[in-house]
Amino acid sequence: MRTVVAGTLTVLSAYPDPPFDVMKDGVATGFDIELMRAVAGRLSLQLRALPYTGEDFNGIFAALADGTCDAVISGTTITPERAAIARFSKPYLEFNQGIAVNRRRTPHVVAPADLRGLTAGIQKGNTSDIVARRLLAHGDIAAIRYYPYHGIGSALDDLEAGRIGLVIKLFPVISFLAGERNDLAVVMQVPTHERLGIAYAPARADLCEAVDAAIDELRASGAFAELHAAWLGPAGGG
Repeated sequence: MRTVVAGTLTVLSAYPDPPFDVMKDGVATGFDIELMRAVAGRLSLQLRALPYTGEDFNGIFAALADGTCDAVISGTTITPERAAIARFSKPYLEFNQGIAVNRRRTPHVVAPADLRGLTAGIQKGNTSDIVARRLLAHGDIAAIRYYPYHGIGSALDDLEAGRIGLVIKLFPVISFLAGERNDLAVVMQVPTHERLGIAYAPARADLCEAVDAAIDELRASGAFAELHAAWLGPAGGG
């Protein structure tokens, strides 16, 4: 199997994106990373996990064309725009977007109509932008504030301080992040049914198919379900 570094599967992920991509004591882990570690083992490769440092998530795909990595895996939603510049795996998980609010400052929020007058915080290049723009167009929110991808912590700080009124993010991620802050809670899901995939350079059908086959084997063996339970909870999603 031809890879960027011989004998090694190099993957690029954007941090922090728990529970998919987690940096713990300087070591990369999380559902995505451990899934690819298991895949690499089945392909007789070592895993090399690199961090993406760009401010706009959509910039991550340039690393496939320039040979920085073999694959991008980062809780990545498959969209037509992304599929036009990268080859995607079969979907391996599916989730909705979640909306977190400050339950102390806005305890009344239970539906989109309750968000009126509030500013939404989202990360640049994230598919939460689609949800935010739709809410803005319908008059359900007052404005959108954009943060660099690695600035999700700042967005949550602003939500705690009342400088913004909500943060939108893929449901398992915002649930994980809000769960670490007493005043924040995920109060609703937006049914986007986003399919997550692993991205490759367009010409790498061979690598894409090999990884898909390895993931199928992990599903059949029960190893995928074990990883799902460990990082995302039992059943659902995948």
